[in-house]
Amino acid sequence: MHEASVVEALIKKAEKFASENKAQKILKISVVAGETTGYMEEALQHYFSVLSKDTILENVKLSITMVKPRLECKSCGDSFERKRFSFDCPKCGKPGQMTDFGTEFYIDNMEIEG
Repeated sequence: MHEASVVEALIKKAEKFASENKAQKILKISVVAGETTGYMEEALQHYFSVLSKDTILENVKLSITMVKPRLECKSCGDSFERKRFSFDCPKCGKPGQMTDFGTEFYIDNMEIEG
């Protein structure tokens, strides 16, 4: 349910952007969400449709790009996607360390009409 609060913040940010740019209409919002945030795409879509009612964002298309987490191997320098139940580097077998990839959540793009 933590998706509700993040969607609420997203809507406020988009409304502010639209107001500052004198937009008559918002057509589309593209969001990038890392999988390690725990946000579920279906829940984000649901809360967006519910919380955007009676706002400039009602009926706006929300496009979500989910980013898989990446690890970095300190032994061989390889960067790789984590396999389920494993943190081991596929190249050398040593444990990898988490990077910032997969932790992001931000508005990547907004299409507006002036």
